[in-house]
Amino acid sequence: MGHLDYATAKKVVFKGLIILGVVTLAEVFVALFGNGHIIPGFYVHKLIFYPVMIALSLYKAYFIVYEFMHMRYEVKGLAMSVLLPTLLLVWAIIAFFQEGASWGHRREVVRQRNMEPVEEVQKAGDTGMLDERTYQFQ
Repeated sequence: MGHLDYATAKKVVFKGLIILGVVTLAEVFVALFGNGHIIPGFYVHKLIFYPVMIALSLYKAYFIVYEFMHMRYEVKGLAMSVLLPTLLLVWAIIAFFQEGASWGHRREVVRQRNMEPVEEVQKAGDTGMLDERTYQFQ
């Protein structure tokens, strides 16, 4: 963008801001609509809601990195040196969420087992010793 004059660069920036604003408004609308805030009682299924939100967020991230951070104008090697670690970071975040959910599930199982009543092994008044009949020979 260094070769553009001021007026053209200003138009490019405003165009970018308008695109980001529209995508952000779309995200807010999808979030409110999908969670039943616009139409009470209407909820969008997670298999539709999550991919749409992720796609809109990824588009915004792509647009910011490639337009405002000028990655579009760099050589392919530099772009890949930024993209590959970012993909590894996204993979790590997904893995940590999965591990956290698994840990939370196991912790809930332990909590439920701790809440179960324990059967009484000894009767009231029993000392735990064998009674007299045990030692009698026949």
